[in-house]
Amino acid sequence: MSDDHLSTDPRPQSGSFDGPIHRYALRVFYEDTDAGGVVYHANYIRWFERARSDLLDLLDIDQRAALESGEGLYTVAEVNIRYLSPARLGDAVVIDTEAVQVGRVSCTLRQTARRGKIRLAEAMVKVGFISPEGRPRRQPEAWQQAFQTILQSSSQDLQPGPEGQE
Repeated sequence: MSDDHLSTDPRPQSGSFDGPIHRYALRVFYEDTDAGGVVYHANYIRWFERARSDLLDLLDIDQRAALESGEGLYTVAEVNIRYLSPARLGDAVVIDTEAVQVGRVSCTLRQTARRGKIRLAEAMVKVGFISPEGRPRRQPEAWQQAFQTILQSSSQDLQPGPEGQE
């Protein structure tokens, strides 16, 4: 069989930047929900992780290469999440990610899951750079600079809304 069919394979989903804000779109699938068709709370954390991984890819931050070379990788040090309004089966959800603080060893990101202008959940996530042995380590200068390009200090004008309001 020829490999010609591979050229028509779909590419993995990717987000994009809207100024300093990284936006990552997804759809709520059955596997994301509980028996009532509402997104299970832990799935927001999975979605936020997926959006952060995509953000790193778009910033040309190659964690796999850094880990394999013995340099290190980012790990979540702290998450504070608020659930504001439920997402439901079939909803189109966008994860917005903003860098709010960049340090030598860590970065703090604000992440918001939303349906249109309705905020569903929001989190402050602190990620730290660690060595392969798990010790804090200064993140690579190029990575700090990449985050500096998207450093965002203002919050978005999104408000939590009543269930079903778009």
